[in-house]
Amino acid sequence: MKENNNPLYLLWLGFRSIIFWIGFAGITIIAGLITPILYLLPASVQYKILLAWPYFNIWMLKVVCGIKYQVKGLDNIDLKNNAIILPNHQSTWETMFIPTIFPSMSWVLKKELYKIPFYGWALPLLSPIGIDRKAGRSAVEQVKVNGKQRLDEGKWVCIFPEGTRVAPGVKARYKMGGAILANYSKYPVYPIAHNAGECWPRNTFIKRPGLVTVSIGPKIDTENLTPSEINDAVRTWIENELENLPAVR
Repeated sequence: MKENNNPLYLLWLGFRSIIFWIGFAGITIIAGLITPILYLLPASVQYKILLAWPYFNIWMLKVVCGIKYQVKGLDNIDLKNNAIILPNHQSTWETMFIPTIFPSMSWVLKKELYKIPFYGWALPLLSPIGIDRKAGRSAVEQVKVNGKQRLDEGKWVCIFPEGTRVAPGVKARYKMGGAILANYSKYPVYPIAHNAGECWPRNTFIKRPGLVTVSIGPKIDTENLTPSEINDAVRTWIENELENLPAVR
């Protein structure tokens, strides 16, 4: 895809991105400051209040930066029965958007995020599974045990099988954590494919306008599948779907 790199256009995109980052900083500081109060409220109320953060940021990205979106496959989701969500990971955008689709969820994330001022203060309220990615087997065991506990409590669990953000068009190895959790817990899996990295690539300040497509795959029942079979089914569906998503611009 050929990008418009006209200096004046890039200056305009940079200005719009600055406006977004100002709004992002403001809502993040507010979320961090009200965290002590939220601990006094029921968990269901905490979650609804914290959802204002992703909703506001997705709205800002749409209105200010021109990043719109469409969703395919919503009818694949059985919202009455929680499951494991395994999306591809290209951007920060999907970490904000996914909570707006699914009910209360727990994320598998790197524990260093707890140390980020304001943002990290509110994370424990979401019952995440914070892991040390260098811990190897102990990290996988933590995902397996704590993930099943969250699922049994009625939460959805979201794991990025690639482990880190991967540029559009680049293929990375899918880690086994999510598949091992699915095999151990016997909860079903939903693969998700999207192309948000075309608008908000990793480690970039400027956000480019476009129409992001989020495609939710059919539920994968895991009771009779090995971890490798689950991982292969998720990777195959996501990689095939990415090739068929409509162009962002």
